[in-house]
Amino acid sequence: MRKFISKIVVILLVVIAVLFSKNIIRYYFPLKYSNYVVKYSQEYNLDPHFVMAVIKTESNFNPNVRSSKNAVGLMQITPDTAGWAAREMNIGNFNYGMLNDPKFNIMMGCWYLNNLNREFNGNKKLVLAAYNGGRGNVQKWLKDSQHSTDGKNLYYIPFKETDKYIKRVEVNYKVYKYLYLKIDTGTFSQ
Repeated sequence: MRKFISKIVVILLVVIAVLFSKNIIRYYFPLKYSNYVVKYSQEYNLDPHFVMAVIKTESNFNPNVRSSKNAVGLMQITPDTAGWAAREMNIGNFNYGMLNDPKFNIMMGCWYLNNLNREFNGNKKLVLAAYNGGRGNVQKWLKDSQHSTDGKNLYYIPFKETDKYIKRVEVNYKVYKYLYLKIDTGTFSQ
């Protein structure tokens, strides 16, 4: 009986440790702005875990961050991309200050990810490479045998920053999928 109780105690301690560690990890991988992420992920046919991973990587959920390349907000959208996207989205009253609004920034970022997703046939690595390094660069790399053997996949990304970016988003995506398994009624279930 003593061995049985010891095993139960060990199992309970392991379960508590796993649950506690998940809660600690959730602190570093929050679900900020999840209402907007869920709404626009659904509208633009994206996995909300993927969008969360992009936001985590781009801004760490700081809506006021501005990059050295003048990218703005949660999803770090550059003014050039925002102006083009606003025209494509038929947003007639667009101004760059709108990028500071988390709801607008997530909406435009999701639209842009969806646009890249369609262009690159759902290949997430290419979508991320284009989101970070520019779609024109990705198209050029796909045509170059030093970067792609089949014109559809990249095996070498010449921009180290873009290569690291893709890897960080992929890790963040796996963490979000692990921590928040599914979406129920507009929120992530734990």
